[in-house]
Amino acid sequence: MEILPFLLAPFVASLILTGIHAYLGVHVVERGVIFVDLALAQIAALGATVAIVVGMDPHGRGSYWISLGFTFLGAAIFALARTRRGHIPQEAFIGIAYAVASATAILLMSKATGETEHLKDMLVGNILAVSWAEVRKTAILYGAVGIFHYIFRKKFLQISMHHNDSEKLNFNVKFWDFLFYASFGFVVTSSVAIAGVLLVFCYLIVPSVGAMLFADRIGPRLAIGWTMGTLVSALGVILSVKIDTPTGATIVVTFGGVLTLMFFLHLILHHGRHARVLEGATSSRHEV
Repeated sequence: MEILPFLLAPFVASLILTGIHAYLGVHVVERGVIFVDLALAQIAALGATVAIVVGMDPHGRGSYWISLGFTFLGAAIFALARTRRGHIPQEAFIGIAYAVASATAILLMSKATGETEHLKDMLVGNILAVSWAEVRKTAILYGAVGIFHYIFRKKFLQISMHHNDSEKLNFNVKFWDFLFYASFGFVVTSSVAIAGVLLVFCYLIVPSVGAMLFADRIGPRLAIGWTMGTLVSALGVILSVKIDTPTGATIVVTFGGVLTLMFFLHLILHHGRHARVLEGATSSRHEV
């Protein structure tokens, strides 16, 4: 009971991450750019590395804005990378950007060996150490991003749900793609500093994939994704205390375990529906 107040801030932070990432995950999965958050996270880390090399405080505002500026540059690249005929997959550009950003960060880190621990903290994250001030700041930022996406939800959903035919839409697709990736960059830059790359990736992808096993429409998928993220966050935090393991890694493993169970449940339900359909078709033929 004494440790519960200590875990409350990390749990609330995980709920905030669930709220925004489960929604963005729907867009990411529909667009087929699964690793875009890893690429943007690495580009943000490259910006932080540049700030460290030039002598800035890795936790200061200047470092944050440089990191965000690099993220916006990545957003522009990803928005422009969509070719008209689609003969080069956008995921290829995302993978290249991730590799180049990673290699450049490694080269720069070799010149700032004394500060690499700060960069490691940004990449790995430590959600257990999140403060209430960070929780409030993150909630305000993600709330603003959520309002922005709600206002322009029709355009974002049109592009994501009809990604291959987006050139036929009657508005500037590349401009709205940039706005999507830029707002996504805001979220990723802040999330990675709190939770680390792996946990952010799980919050983005796993709830959306789990929801797609049972629903096709956006509303039900969001409901399932948010429910899954909330339950897994609570279970992961509790397990990390019970077995004395890192909270972030425990939540990641819990996500994997719950998704596996959901997959087997989907197979059972799908097999049952398929069997009933075959039985009904067979009965109809006998009656005829």
